[in-house]
Amino acid sequence: MSYSLAKKRVYVAYHRGMVGSAIVRRLEAMDCTILTSDRSTDLREQDKVRAWFEENRPDAAIVAAARVGGILANDRYPAQFLYDNLMIEANIVDAAHRNGVEKMLMLGSSCIYPKLAPQPITEDSLLTGPLEPTNEWYAIAKIAGIKLCQAYRREYGSDFISAMPTNLYGPGDNFDLATSHVMPAMIRKAHDAKNASDGSIPIWGTGTPRREFLHVDDLADACVFLMENYSDESHVNVGYGDDITIAELAQLVCEVVGFEGDLDFDTTKPDGTPRKLMDSTMLRDMGWSPSIALREGIATAYDDFLKSDGGRRVVMNG
Repeated sequence: MSYSLAKKRVYVAYHRGMVGSAIVRRLEAMDCTILTSDRSTDLREQDKVRAWFEENRPDAAIVAAARVGGILANDRYPAQFLYDNLMIEANIVDAAHRNGVEKMLMLGSSCIYPKLAPQPITEDSLLTGPLEPTNEWYAIAKIAGIKLCQAYRREYGSDFISAMPTNLYGPGDNFDLATSHVMPAMIRKAHDAKNASDGSIPIWGTGTPRREFLHVDDLADACVFLMENYSDESHVNVGYGDDITIAELAQLVCEVVGFEGDLDFDTTKPDGTPRKLMDSTMLRDMGWSPSIALREGIATAYDDFLKSDGGRRVVMNG
């Protein structure tokens, strides 16, 4: 099952986003050539993707490209979330096959699992129940990406694998409140409230749902590990191993940021899935585990927020 990235030409699909830039940082410590594509290569356009692969001929690829966002963005842009992600996945997978890519990793999301999946969620929970309605468009696209890799593996023998990370955070995140996920949204709200001397910050929902959070640098390390040590049809969960309530997370973020006010829970807003904890036993049994604690990781994310001109940088892709 071993595959060495040493001396290989490795394509990172969407290197400017939070996940892609973390993967690039991880690969820079290795003896390989990192390939990236600029904005002129629209990954939704088949002819442009095929042309890039034919010209650059990567040996391996890690696909971090996606249109991503939180509950609000998923609800507001369902067509874009479904269409864009389907096109990105289909174009890259097919172009990789056509141009003889030796190894490829497709990244998905924990939202692929049923809303009420047994906890912690194992890989075989996929397609066993209804999805969470607030992000089903993105989830359906990501499920299609998994199945596409499996189909090319079965029909053509392509060494294409997939990994499903839990909720991610860290440097390079999107802090725009209209499109961000829960962690960066909390960081921005706490920071703005501290600067404005506000007495409280708004938090969507009841605060009771439980979520698991993985630092993006840990994910990047897991991606390299899987590329070199895993080759099979099943997707692999990549999680931290513990979860926390939204209320507890908000309190921890406030402590890191230095905001001492109250939390104002808006119960008119949706909670989403009650709990989402990944079972990462498969990956742990291979010999990999995360190394960045949650408080430490939030501190690195907040430091990056401050460096991004108060969150004015908006990242729309993986």
